[in-house]
Amino acid sequence: MIDLHTHTFFSDGALVPAEHLRRVEVLGYQAVAITDHADSSNLDFIIPRIVQAAKDLNPHSSVRLLPGIELTHVPPALIRPLTEQARKLGAKVVVVHGETPVEPVIEGTNRAAIEARVDVLSHPGFISEDDVRLAAANSVMLELSGRKGHSLTNGHVAKLALKIGAKLAVNADAHDPGDFLTVEMAKKVGLGAGLSEEEYTQIQKNMADFVASLK
Repeated sequence: MIDLHTHTFFSDGALVPAEHLRRVEVLGYQAVAITDHADSSNLDFIIPRIVQAAKDLNPHSSVRLLPGIELTHVPPALIRPLTEQARKLGAKVVVVHGETPVEPVIEGTNRAAIEARVDVLSHPGFISEDDVRLAAANSVMLELSGRKGHSLTNGHVAKLALKIGAKLAVNADAHDPGDFLTVEMAKKVGLGAGLSEEEYTQIQKNMADFVASLK
């Protein structure tokens, strides 16, 4: 079990990284990315602290903690430079807060994130077929979300991704202890979006391969 989109108290989550990591260890995870919300005002505050947490905690946990960030509601023109800055600061997983149907995310955010070659485009809402094609070409994973509201368009995202061949990720977007997906619930998110058992298994393999590729 891998999750590439979670939050701690460095943004709007509830837990310190140590408890965050322990909670998912008990659930049998192999890896988890902490991707707190950021823009240009706090990027350089959050990432070094998650990098330090990973350095301190990983030797003592069976779960690999991946330092990351979620660029949230930033103007599309800023996504590429902030992505580059995040990587320089040590982020292993860069997520962009996509055009969810339940928030007023700026139109063009999905496209800018894909063009910037971020790792995960979270809850991309009614993403266009052209953007899904570009995501496939740029190896950007499109998220099937376990979070209320954001999950409303999972079926649309899954349908286009499967048609075109774009990679998917199933993530909790966890903020509180009760938000973490169990292995069983993560599978329900995938199957509920219209995936077959085989397609869901392939998503998990793709996510594992991504984590394995990170140094």
